Amino acid sequence: MARSTPVKKAIRSLTWLVILMAVLAGLNTAASVLAGTTKDDSGKWFEGASWVPELALDLQGGTQLTLAAQNTEGGSVTSQQLSQAVNIIRQRINATGVSESQINTQGTNNIVVSIPGKPDKATIDRIEAAAKLTFRPVLYTEAATNSSVGDGSGSTASPTPYSPPASLAATPSAKPTNASDLNWVTPKLQDLYTNYDCKAPDNVTTAPDDEPLVTCDQDGAAKYILGPVEVSGSNISNATSGLATDSQGTSTGQWAVNLTFDGTGTKDFRTVTNRLVSLQQPQNQFAIVLDGSVITAPTTNSAITNGKAQITGSFTAESAKTLADQLKYGALPINFQVQSNENISATLGTAQLVGGLVAGLIGLILVIIYSVIQYRALAFVTVLSLGVAAALTYLVIAIMSWRVDYRLSLAGVAGLIVAIGITADSFIVYFERIRDELRDGRGLESAVESGWRRALRTILASDSINFLAAIVLYILAVSDVKGFAFTLLLTTLIDVVVVIMFTHPMMQLIARSRFFGEGHKFSGLDPSALGAVYRGRAQFRAPVVDGKRQRSAGEAQRRQTIAERKAQQASGENGTTPDGKDD
Repeated sequence: MARSTPVKKAIRSLTWLVILMAVLAGLNTAASVLAGTTKDDSGKWFEGASWVPELALDLQGGTQLTLAAQNTEGGSVTSQQLSQAVNIIRQRINATGVSESQINTQGTNNIVVSIPGKPDKATIDRIEAAAKLTFRPVLYTEAATNSSVGDGSGSTASPTPYSPPASLAATPSAKPTNASDLNWVTPKLQDLYTNYDCKAPDNVTTAPDDEPLVTCDQDGAAKYILGPVEVSGSNISNATSGLATDSQGTSTGQWAVNLTFDGTGTKDFRTVTNRLVSLQQPQNQFAIVLDGSVITAPTTNSAITNGKAQITGSFTAESAKTLADQLKYGALPINFQVQSNENISATLGTAQLVGGLVAGLIGLILVIIYSVIQYRALAFVTVLSLGVAAALTYLVIAIMSWRVDYRLSLAGVAGLIVAIGITADSFIVYFERIRDELRDGRGLESAVESGWRRALRTILASDSINFLAAIVLYILAVSDVKGFAFTLLLTTLIDVVVVIMFTHPMMQLIARSRFFGEGHKFSGLDPSALGAVYRGRAQFRAPVVDGKRQRSAGEAQRRQTIAERKAQQASGENGTTPDGKDD
């Protein structure tokens, strides 16, 4: 079997890079052409596809809704209710895939929602709807497969909500006696449950309170068939979190959520739990449903007759408090009246975007100038590598823009500008390692391979730090800072790809060229200009101490390792001068 040479490896790497870029470009081109041309649901996969990335609210503008909160039970809306309403609305908008939105309170009872672009009617309706919390008994449940089968024709899995055939019976064969009666499960409902995809967009089905519901939990990990509503969330008078206690009042060390119902809720909850406690799994579970999704489905261990229930499980202090807040404020006794629905202009505008791009261009020019001064003709590898990195970044952002509704904000542009320095830093590390190898007396081809092994560890370590910093910043930051963190993370990954699949292969190829291989003085890889001249058997001839040679000698001495200095001292003690002659 023929041995793989550096040139063959380089050609193979460059070929795979070309294929990768061709696939990304082809995908975006095909999506742009097919967008809006298909009549079936498959066309939604390409909806909004374009070569121009979508911009965020600060650069593009969008739609602003002002919602006035109104207490349906009379009285004023509390700050806690308004704050919880903001969280619920934010979850609803995120569920639609819209990114870079802003939700804030205004005054004592207004919520201002700003969304990039022009949202569809379904998104507007979801924002305006009041939060609804209900309790439903579980009829069936299983782990979500997330693999809806479309129309049953053998086509591949569809990301759109599944609709059962109209021919299936939708009426129970026998009248159910209570909400836990399995007669609620009709052939049509069973078919919907079997093929329900928890990861499909707009996957939450709706059903009247007196009918069963097919839905999933908020994580999309389990799907359920739930019976009709038996207790309304508005009947919860209070919900708190704390450490659970046993019958003697001793703490168990486990976190729990404590519920207190009003008079109507106490009566309804007593009736339900008296029935559920005698049933088998999973029919003894009581699902708590917020906005159509199950937030938890605890098992009924005993009948609750006093209107005070306790939910236990694998809670932490934080998760118990979160669930308590959802239960306490999930069924807000408020609805929203739209005060205004208007288009808003970009808060920063085109001028700031142009300014950011100009700053990036200036940084790029400075990097190129530095490369030319420091590395002579080798600077063209830097320019080409930056070009490849820019092309990959643009392709990925363009695809993410229409596929996952990613929007580029000014903070994201700042992340892209910072990436220029990160990418250039990787080239500098590699080039300096090659120069070090040349100073050690290696030929250029050998120096490229040896220098790469040394440089790769440094590059990966540096990019790993940037990658971890971007992840932490993305998780902990809010608002526009997330855009900066995301582009920083993306460009760090692309930097690794470009250095491995382009920069190193290019160096492998140009090392065989006459101009670079013979160390032309304008190549940036001239061994004599770097302070060392190879003379065989890993020995160096001391540069002539005059003029330019004097500076080369000083440079070589400064770059000696500790081991080299000790070896030189040892040779002097043994009566041998550094140039190999006896004293």
